[in-house]
Amino acid sequence: MHDTIDTGAARRELAVGGKSYTYFALETLTGAEGVDLNRLPISLKILLENLLRHQDGEVVTSEDIMALARGGGSDAKEIAYFPTRIVMPDSSGIPLLADLSAMRDAILARGGDPELINPAIPVDLVVDHSVTAEFFGSRAALQRNMDEEYAANRERYEFVKWAAQAYRNLRVVPPGMGIVHQVNLEYLSRPIWHEMKAGKALAYPDTLVGLDSHTPMINALGVLGWGVGGIEAASAMLGEPIMMPVPEVLGCHLVGQRAPGVTSTDIVLAVTQRLRQKGVTGKLVEFIGEAARRLSLADRATIANMAPEYGANMGFFPIDDETLRYLRMTGRDEDSVLLAEAYAKAQGMWADHAATAVYTDTLEIDISEVRPSMAGPKRPQDRRALAEVASSFAEAFPKPATSGDARPGHGDIVIASITSCTNTSNPSVMLAAGLLARNARARGLQAKPWVKTSFSPGSRVVADYMAEAGLQPALDELGFHIVGYGCMTCAGASGSLPAEITEAMAANNATAVAVLSGNRNFEGRIHPAVKAAYIGSPPLVIAYALAGTIDIDIERDVLGHASDGTPVTLADIWPSDAEVSDHIARFVAPSMFRDSYASIFGGDGNWAALHGRQGGTYQWDDTSTYLRRPPFFDGAAEPKAETIDIRGARALLMLGDSITTDHISPVGPIQKDSPAGLYLRERGLQPAELHSFLARRVNHDVMIRGTFDNPRLRNEMVPGMEGGMTRLVPGGDIVPVPSAADHYAAADTPLIVIAGREYGTGSSRDWAAKGTRLLGIKAVVAESFERIHRSNLVGMGVLPLQFPEGVTRSSLGLDGQESYDLVLPGGKLVPRGQVRLIIHGPSGRKDVDLLCRLDTEREVEWYVAGGVLHYVLDKISASGVRLSA
Repeated sequence: MHDTIDTGAARRELAVGGKSYTYFALETLTGAEGVDLNRLPISLKILLENLLRHQDGEVVTSEDIMALARGGGSDAKEIAYFPTRIVMPDSSGIPLLADLSAMRDAILARGGDPELINPAIPVDLVVDHSVTAEFFGSRAALQRNMDEEYAANRERYEFVKWAAQAYRNLRVVPPGMGIVHQVNLEYLSRPIWHEMKAGKALAYPDTLVGLDSHTPMINALGVLGWGVGGIEAASAMLGEPIMMPVPEVLGCHLVGQRAPGVTSTDIVLAVTQRLRQKGVTGKLVEFIGEAARRLSLADRATIANMAPEYGANMGFFPIDDETLRYLRMTGRDEDSVLLAEAYAKAQGMWADHAATAVYTDTLEIDISEVRPSMAGPKRPQDRRALAEVASSFAEAFPKPATSGDARPGHGDIVIASITSCTNTSNPSVMLAAGLLARNARARGLQAKPWVKTSFSPGSRVVADYMAEAGLQPALDELGFHIVGYGCMTCAGASGSLPAEITEAMAANNATAVAVLSGNRNFEGRIHPAVKAAYIGSPPLVIAYALAGTIDIDIERDVLGHASDGTPVTLADIWPSDAEVSDHIARFVAPSMFRDSYASIFGGDGNWAALHGRQGGTYQWDDTSTYLRRPPFFDGAAEPKAETIDIRGARALLMLGDSITTDHISPVGPIQKDSPAGLYLRERGLQPAELHSFLARRVNHDVMIRGTFDNPRLRNEMVPGMEGGMTRLVPGGDIVPVPSAADHYAAADTPLIVIAGREYGTGSSRDWAAKGTRLLGIKAVVAESFERIHRSNLVGMGVLPLQFPEGVTRSSLGLDGQESYDLVLPGGKLVPRGQVRLIIHGPSGRKDVDLLCRLDTEREVEWYVAGGVLHYVLDKISASGVRLSA
């Protein structure tokens, strides 16, 4: 037991609006040597309060607190973070609840009480990822898509209803209410939380982790939170701290005034590009400066939302007057608003205090230099000036010599979607889109007939103010009817394309394009038949739908012709900034938020009609093709010692740079002739019933067959091919990845994956790690990892290893024909220690010392236990369960 700081002395009283709150005052630490809280970034002050409030002398010690109070540095080891709450979409939330239910079964099998597996902190599940934009182009599309959603997901949703009665501290937002991050921003969160403790109201900052990488959208509200995988979130849900090194904080100075016609989307694409170039992976980014203060909160949310795209844990904006204005505008109660202001000022967390903060590094971005742009055709950080968009497509996808002349042809747009939490939370770009649509219709313009158009707002409030402003009819006339309230096209649930479109694409040998107001455009994500995708603002999405092709200078070329035959350009229909601002002031009202969220947990008639099972443990159906008990707790965890001795491993795949979690574990439709499709068809399902990988995430037999089965995956062991194929070694046969894994398992041959930079970018997709583990992969060796996927690999007991700087698969001459040994030179696993890779190839032996990316002592413990859920299960069993004799 370590010495502790006197938390009694740290407790202070805060009088706000006639009420009294207790809080842990950071200023009580200022008398200690080396502590100057004025120099601490505000995001670290929130972490510091979290430590002070959870000090117990063991998990959180006085040394931890003082090290962080002094600014981290070399004397700071890993620290414990206890989030206040957890938010999760159904895509990752349902698999997590299934894992918890399997843990309950395991506890019961040990003779213990399954109720011990229960959320210890509040959890909100928002069902938003399962609706598909199948139907479009009519007012009936919304209801038809919702009906289709319930028909396809009934079994999954009944499981959610069972979980809602089985687990304490779990609330469910039913389908059709909005996207998790927008619901979190507009309703669930309040910057300063409070609860009754020992008869007094204790106030503290709202903090959270979310099971989706775009959780940092909430940072716009001055709330500390980021995305984690469900594997890590499950441990936090069960009361475990999230252990991490003291994060580095980059201060991003925003300066300058935005130019007329520049949208928040344009700014965020510029910020994403600059921060990616800077290199902020795993860091906190704190936005400061007068230009940051001038941004509306919705604009801040657009920037914060894209934190995973620029690689940071967070994109944080401290609390200021704009925060308070937004809280009032979204219908929060006045007590919460006053508490946010008083607490932030008392604790030095008000935005003004950032002026004295000392950051690990800084970057200045002048937003006056930003011009309208798009990002693509494959990555969100690849920003293009509008004049360069056409050439960027031509460079990436040269026109084939055999291309035909019918439409859609090469470079034509087949999907145009106003979608995602990133932009549909922002009235400025939504109303701009509506005004542009109104202006386009006044000239007689229409979207091209080969473009699938859709509009999926992130909350029902968006639909309310678009209707109130009288702009939805113009959007409808252009084909941008509301098709659902969920992620939809942005998450790859774009639905099928009309047969005549796909047939023309095939006949023309054409690479078609998607344009969307989303946050991700990785290959194969938006639609299996669409290779190129560009991200842009909602009004630009409409403009490109009018043009029908990416092969255009959208700022200068003619979009179409008016009813009288005169040419129409973008400038002719683009709304002025003043008109957009006027519409925000006139048509976005607090009453809309209060009315929309008054019954958010109730759902519609479809939800009420679902019949969830009762009881504390789930009764699994072995014949189900959707819900199977997760296999991770069957028997004991794979035994591990605190060492590594992997001999004679083979490479299952050898991959390049920027391999995304979409490449590793797709979410889209299951193709009938894929390994997963064949497996389901063998069980009597028709091709139309195969559904998607997202929907079948609680069927491990399906998901393992989908791992590394993205049609755009390029495995260097089978050059010239795309998709989930690999080469057996020795022998040379080319087979599907799951068949190869079965072959190596039968021979008791361990497997590794070798990759390039930024392995695991994109969504916080648990199955990218779960599938990796179930394929028998023991380690992934890459040049660098994205944060969440690295953590997920550790959480599943898969070892992430990093090549030293300057060493790559290419420099080593690897082609997958080798065998590999992994050994510990020091004999014991230590955080960020060395692991020796011994390569046995035709030219002899090569040794390379890799960096072990078990980054903390807790992660070493997770790995040794066989994964984080096994670690937690063993801990609960040891401390809280009376085992039967």
